[in-house]
Amino acid sequence: MLKHFHCLSLLAPLLLTLGGCNKPVIKEGTLQLWVHSGQESERQVIEQQVKRFNASHKQTPIEVTFIPEGAYNAQVQAASLSKDLPDILEFDGPFVYNYVWQQNLIPIDNLISKKVQQDLLPSILKQGTYKGRLYSVATFDSGLGLYAHRNQLKAAGVRIPKGNKDAWTLSEFDRALAKLAQKDRDRQVLDLKLNYRGEWFTYGFSPILQSAGGDLIRRSNYQSTDGSLNNPASVAAMKQVQTWIQKGYVDPNIDDAAFASGRVALSWVGHWVYKDYAKALGKNLVVLPLPNFGNGSKTGQGSWNWGITANCKNPKLAMRFLEFLLQPKEVLAMADANGAVPGTKTAIAQSQLYSPSGPLHLFAAQLLAGQTVPRPQTPAYPVITSAFQEAFANIRNGLEVKTALNKAVTTIDLDIQDNQGYPDVSPVARRP
Repeated sequence: MLKHFHCLSLLAPLLLTLGGCNKPVIKEGTLQLWVHSGQESERQVIEQQVKRFNASHKQTPIEVTFIPEGAYNAQVQAASLSKDLPDILEFDGPFVYNYVWQQNLIPIDNLISKKVQQDLLPSILKQGTYKGRLYSVATFDSGLGLYAHRNQLKAAGVRIPKGNKDAWTLSEFDRALAKLAQKDRDRQVLDLKLNYRGEWFTYGFSPILQSAGGDLIRRSNYQSTDGSLNNPASVAAMKQVQTWIQKGYVDPNIDDAAFASGRVALSWVGHWVYKDYAKALGKNLVVLPLPNFGNGSKTGQGSWNWGITANCKNPKLAMRFLEFLLQPKEVLAMADANGAVPGTKTAIAQSQLYSPSGPLHLFAAQLLAGQTVPRPQTPAYPVITSAFQEAFANIRNGLEVKTALNKAVTTIDLDIQDNQGYPDVSPVARRP
């Protein structure tokens, strides 16, 4: 599901001049729903869910339009400029803040029932909240950690952590890599999914900064990254990653088979690989928390969210549809299709994978315990993630770490200054 992370970009509107997508046809008497065209299994589930909802709402049915993931934000930006957004919009979680800033979404905290809201994972509520108002919900969330070959850890004499509070310290993790490398023919023992693209690098590796005591931006006011992204803790943490690569511990990921084939002992990745890994390793598979860089093991969160647009003709009916999607049966239908963490506490308790006795409960426990860190809640996020992705690539390729992070700081802070600190409403949104 999240394997092909797309790159968020404030330059997406410029793509409109390159052709963009055909504008969906709006039919009278319907509520329009836009969805990203993800896995076939996800598309089938949402089609079935819309059909089930429409069976009891025949006068004002939901009509779904699937849009290719790579062109999704460009299509949304085009529709925003021409005031042609649908009634209900799906979007990658960190987009919510930029969309609110552009006045594309309406707050939904007065529309959603307290019962449904209280059942949502705290991580989903946290990500969907901007400046004290709730703007989005989600039927699933994500998990991030380390998958390991149990037998390889035992053979190397490496301790196996028992849960989130028992994560390896950074020094333990370094020793584990060294011990595993001694037992490995080519010394490559760690899969960082370097074959992935775009958003993966921010989602997968910014928790390192937060665990070390740094961050992507100063979250007290979201006005600067200087002193957060390039502070000594962030620099030291990313130097550690660079050291793993320079010592030859990291698989180059010429394919996606490093872990499942047994080529490496450890894989730093999310929930979406579980089915393939479990099929390949069986009982030899163990799921572990990310290492603790000094301030506790941290992990990423967030996935595709739902919001109601400013164009919506019937917000109450739109919310009725979203609450329908958040029923336990519907949440589990989607989670079963894409393997993600169910978005409600009730659904987690019923999940074979994520319940307390399930093999992936570690990921649910992280989300429920507030151990996850949302990506920065600011309209500047598209530039933040783009700059961090570039920094990670530079660090991977040997550039001095502080230089790489300082370059990212300059890019991000200049964008914030150019946008006057991102005031409450986008200047574009103010135009008639």
